Amino acid sequence: QVQLVESGGGLVQPGGSLRLACVASGFTFEYYTIGWFRQASGKKREEVSCITRNAENIYYSDSVKGRFTVSRDNAKNTVYLQMNNLKPEDTALYYCATDYPTLKVAAPNAGDCFYGMNYQGEGTPVTVSP
Repeated sequence: QVQLVESGGGLVQPGGSLRLACVASGFTFEYYTIGWFRQASGKKREEVSCITRNAENIYYSDSVKGRFTVSRDNAKNTVYLQMNNLKPEDTALYYCATDYPTLKVAAPNAGDCFYGMNYQGEGTPVTVSP
């Protein structure tokens, strides 16, 4: 079955860095888009970053642009989220999701990239605090 497992979260001081990983199984990973989301306590889910199957299209929310970098290694069925210069407002549960089984030829905008995220993992917590 489709499975997404996140790792790499933890406690970090402001200005620090973390690298999250999302390992997928149960589908042909290289064909599908992966999105990163986060949800802070008491807040709505936020789209963080999205990467299409061969990284042709990559998107970031304005709140993380310039600080976070998404990448993928299709040989390892893994997507990474490198998070630098972390701020307290980045504290949240981070999780990845896939648009399997929706095959996208392209994602010309962020809305297209994040569309149809049908499966998600359980998340990894990130806490940014002095």
